[in-house]
Amino acid sequence: VQLQASGGGLVQAGGSLRLACAASGFFFNIRTMNWYRQAPGKQRELVASIGSGGRSTYADSVKGRFTISRDNAKNTVYLQMNSLKPEDTAVYYCNTVLGTPYWGQGTQVTVSS
Repeated sequence: VQLQASGGGLVQAGGSLRLACAASGFFFNIRTMNWYRQAPGKQRELVASIGSGGRSTYADSVKGRFTISRDNAKNTVYLQMNSLKPEDTAVYYCNTVLGTPYWGQGTQVTVSS
């Protein structure tokens, strides 16, 4: 199982970024995919999830600003992040659970004020 996250970077408050996570080694189409984030000194938190049928859920802190989506043909899950705030600064990880959780390597998102 491999999860390769990309798309992080430095952006000003109010800006946008799109994260991508390319998956391999399992049947992507039937798995729920998740994005988590971890800010310095804080616990890792669930940001968004998308089921195999496309149903999505979000943390309250990102509702209306972030959109999770998936392309099953490309085995890739995305996180479109708009109206970014400094408090969104964190390392973002993609995740799936196949009996045990699997994590990508993380991608840094830094939002300057």
